[in-house]
Amino acid sequence: MGLMTETVRMPAAFLGHGNPMNALADNQYTRAWRSLGESVPRPRAILVISAHWYTNATAVTGMPKPRTIHDFFGFPQELFEVEYPAPGLPELYEEVADAAHPDWVGCDVDSWGIDHGTWSVLTHTFPQADIPVVQLSLNATLPLDKHLEIGRKLAPLRDKGVLIIGSGNIVHNLGAVDFSRPDDGFDWAHRFDDAAREVLTTGAPAEIAALDRHPDFRLAVPTPDHYLPMLYIAGLADNTPLRPLVQGYAAGSLSMTAYTLDLECPTDGTDGHASLPAPEAPATQSNI
Repeated sequence: MGLMTETVRMPAAFLGHGNPMNALADNQYTRAWRSLGESVPRPRAILVISAHWYTNATAVTGMPKPRTIHDFFGFPQELFEVEYPAPGLPELYEEVADAAHPDWVGCDVDSWGIDHGTWSVLTHTFPQADIPVVQLSLNATLPLDKHLEIGRKLAPLRDKGVLIIGSGNIVHNLGAVDFSRPDDGFDWAHRFDDAAREVLTTGAPAEIAALDRHPDFRLAVPTPDHYLPMLYIAGLADNTPLRPLVQGYAAGSLSMTAYTLDLECPTDGTDGHASLPAPEAPATQSNI
């Protein structure tokens, strides 16, 4: 991780986080996340749009010491013991609110923190947990185009040392999970992930919001929570193509594809083996 200077524009990234057990794993995805952290200038702060803070308002965490949230069930105890003690940065709330104006942004000082959509990737990307982390919620009442617009408005933060990361999955259908296909995707998952890749890497990332008309959209995106973080990064990119960081599938119905904006990261070039144990409890929309 290089040193940050005032003139450096921070890159941005979308990470397919998948199973929370990736926090403890060494696979092609976690190695790619680690490469991201080693390739970026040191941020002043990290602003994460996580699929797991999906609520009825747009809000920013504003506490100085955000708690680590274990927002899942049915996983091994060692996962519940993971802590990510990064500090917060309360003053970043005002910067986000100013950037989003006239759209309203609330400040959450006590109810949320750092959820697993954030810490499961940051444990690899920035393992020292010494960079302030702030989360931006996903407002469930907004249409896809509005999320894209808010992402576009956040662009000035990149010139103020803020690394913006979206954490979700472009394809995320827990009702169709098949743990007998640990590193493979169903045909429809491939088709939708390929369509998204075509849009994101060919100079018009903002058109990702129009993929709700794709014939496989309802299977790939049965609920919008994991899809929406990608729209914020696409909004930041506008007409700048994104770069694939790592590609792959998990359990048939999850795409692990990740992208970077204005950053090229070295990877080890191997496929690795990303198979993870199935949770003891049935998969639900709230635990992966």
